[in-house]
Parts: sequence; structure tokens; C-alpha cells
Amino acid sequence: MKLYQLTIHEAQAKLRHGEITAVELTESVLERIDAVESRVGAYISLQPELALRMAQLADERRATGEDNPLLGIPLAIKDAIITQGVPTTAGSKILEGFTPPFDATTVRKLREAGAVFVGKTNTDEFTMGSSTEYSAYKITHNPWDTSRVPGGSSGGSAAAIAADEALGALGTDTGGSIRQPASFCSVVGLKPTYGRVSRYGAIAHGSSLDQIGPFGKDVEDVALLLGAIAGPDPLDATTLNAPVPNYAADIKKGDDLRGTRIGVPKEYFVEGMEPGVESAVRTAIDRLATLGAEIVEVSLPHTRYGIAAYYLISTAEASANLSRYDGVRFGLRREGDDMWSMFRETREAGFGPEVKRRIMLGTYALSAGYYDAYYLKAQQVRTLLRRDFEQAFEQVDVMVAGVSPGTPFKIGERANDPLQMYLSDVLTVTLNLAGACGVSVPGGFANDLPVGLQIIGPALGESAILRVAYQYEQATDWHKQKPQL
Repeated sequence: MKLYQLTIHEAQAKLRHGEITAVELTESVLERIDAVESRVGAYISLQPELALRMAQLADERRATGEDNPLLGIPLAIKDAIITQGVPTTAGSKILEGFTPPFDATTVRKLREAGAVFVGKTNTDEFTMGSSTEYSAYKITHNPWDTSRVPGGSSGGSAAAIAADEALGALGTDTGGSIRQPASFCSVVGLKPTYGRVSRYGAIAHGSSLDQIGPFGKDVEDVALLLGAIAGPDPLDATTLNAPVPNYAADIKKGDDLRGTRIGVPKEYFVEGMEPGVESAVRTAIDRLATLGAEIVEVSLPHTRYGIAAYYLISTAEASANLSRYDGVRFGLRREGDDMWSMFRETREAGFGPEVKRRIMLGTYALSAGYYDAYYLKAQQVRTLLRRDFEQAFEQVDVMVAGVSPGTPFKIGERANDPLQMYLSDVLTVTLNLAGACGVSVPGGFANDLPVGLQIIGPALGESAILRVAYQYEQATDWHKQKPQL
């Protein structure tokens, strides 16, 4: 086995026993990137010199007796997460050349843990997309079939893990942007509870919806990464003041799922779901039953309003958040005859068509005369969705469903059809509206393309969903199957 093929916990065992060094591990990952990146396009920018310096420092720290689950581990960071001294663009021309003077809290925590940063991964512009086709810089290709999308908006991070171009990665999830690409690329991706992980330094899309979360090759890796980045943060008032469990230890409690009640929301088998996807998800649910879980049908009756509510709330918040990009303080600047024309010229040149579309939708929803009919109504629907989840979790410990109604689609197939693209998120947006947590784990294949299984938990239910995911993973070998690049 090549070093770049290792999981985080496998690599850490070799580092601890002195079988390899962090520099050797990082060099292996960089060589893998050189070999396959031209076909995948996972990264917007690479920092090989920085990575090797960080690896050398990790080896020096280990030589002093320091130990940490992430010490010396090569990771990728989504380019929507601020990284000090490294260009950070959010996939947009309006931030081209922007080099932040500070770290996001999650990035700072990873530095403190001794992780190694190999590069910034591609993203739909300002995380607005479900395919990583809306990046201003490149299109990322799915390692399982390079003619297809890797999902979005964290498609670069998911593709990097699937292609062994990093051992772990960070992404962001506003309406499915971690779970859907994890499903499309057959890796593990976790959207934490809203407030479980600091958003400080995450370039804002929808502030009441955004969450930073981890990608990994297996569930244990994701548990290790979550443990490193979770916790309250004085720089983010929305973080939850709750202790951080030892997720990596919690997932291994018990040998099966006896005593676990798993809900299956009937509304998540939607009209138009590909037959192969539905078959794979139902087969996965049967496997959970053989592990001792009690399977219970539950109802989330307001699910059908979720996609409409999400695209009103998220675009309204995006409209407010993106008003800061005006050419005055940072990023792109286009001169004009006066201040207003400078704003207009800068935004016209800097924002792509999907970002402009969402800004217009959000501004309209917030405008006088329409606020009550659209934005306020969407917030009321959000309350009903949250109640649906609360009532369901009174009956069950976790819920399971598909992640996407379909398998990875062809590049270009939906790029000019916003409605079809938005419907890719129909099974994921409700968790963000409700503030719940969810993880996508490899759940099989349909027509030789990956299918993810989504395990959904209540607020701060990460230990529960990761334990179910781990037990399912141990009973299957989907996570061990790799694309042939």
C-alpha cells in the first residue's frame, strides 16, 4: 500500500511507531497529486513548500514526545475557509489574489494539532452550487467517472479524498455541500450541528445555515477531525457552549446496533428518485436491521416545503453577506466615474452568473412589499420543519435516508438549468434549516456510480450518527472500494 492510500488513523499508527515520517507521508501525497490532479482538478491552489515545512515541524514536535491524532497528517482545506498567508478566493474572481492576514478558528485548531496543509480545494463560487461547476477557476471532475461532477459545493474536498490527494479535508455545508459531494465521491462527509463548529473565518453564504465539517476516507477519520475542530469559540457567538466528546472512542462502543431505534422518513423517498439509488438505500436500511437496529417509519410532513424555504432564506442571507464585496477594502476593484459606478463595475466583473442570480433572488425576497410574503413565510416554514425533526427524535435515536435522489450527473448536464440543480439538494437542505447534524457514508453503487447513505441526528447528536455510521461501515466494504484513475 502506498502511503497516500492510508487513512488518518492508519498513518498515525505508523508515525507513532516510527515506521514513517510526516515528511515522507506528505511527499507521497504530493507525488499522488502530481500524478492525478490534471484529471481531477480538486485544488484551486497547492502549497507544497508550506506542506513540507509543516511536515518537518510535525516531525520535530513528535521528536520531543508530542502526540496528537492529527500530528503530521496531510489535509486539504476548502477555499471558502480563511487560511493565513495562503490565497483564499471562495472560488470567485472578486477575491482573486486575496491573502488573509488571519486563520479561521478551524484552521488555527488544525495548525495547533500539527496537521499539514497541502492546498486549497475547489468550490462553487461562494459555495453556491451543487456540482463545483460554478467555480470561477476550474471544473472539478469526479474520480469515479471524470465526465461527471463530484457534487458541490465542496466537490474539491470530496474529490481530493476519493482520489487519495489528501488524507482528510475540511468543507462547508449550507444546504448539503458536504454530504452531497461525499455521496457522489463515495467518501465520508459530516455536517455538524449548527454551532458545534466555529464559523469564524468561513466566508459567509447563509449565516444561519453554514457549518464547517470534515471529510475522510472512513468514519473514524471523520470522528478524529471533528474532535479537533469542534467546540465553543469566543469569536463566534453562535457556537454552542457544550463539551466536546471523544467521538473516535464513542463510535466503537458496542459491537452492534441492538437497542438503537432508527427512523426512516417516508418523505425522503421522493418522486423522481432513481430506482438504483432507492434500491441501494433500502438495502442499506435492511443491513442496519441485521445489525440489531429497530427500524421505524417516521414522518417529516413539511419536507416538501423545505427546498422553497431554503432557497428563500439562503439567497436572502447571501444578498446581505455579499454586499461587503464592493472593491473598497479587499479583493477585486474596478474603477468607475463615482462610488456607485465603482461598486457596479467591480461586482459585474467579479461575480459569476449563479452568484448574481442568487443575489437578485435574495434581494427581491427582502424588498419592501415582498418581505412578509417570502422571507418571513420561509422562516415560519423553517419553524415547522424544526418541529418535525424534534417530534421524530422523540420516537427514534437517529434517522436514515438517501443523500441525493440521483447519482453523479454529467458535467454540463444541469449547469444551465438552475431549477434542476437546486433539486439536487432536496434531501439535504432540511437538516440545515433545522440545525440538525448528518453524515454521508458510502452506501453502495447504482449503475457503477456511488450512492451515499445519510444518517441524521438531533442537535449535538454527532456521537450517535457516527456510531451508527461506523457499525454500518464495518459490516460493508463500500468504503474500501476505490476509483481507478
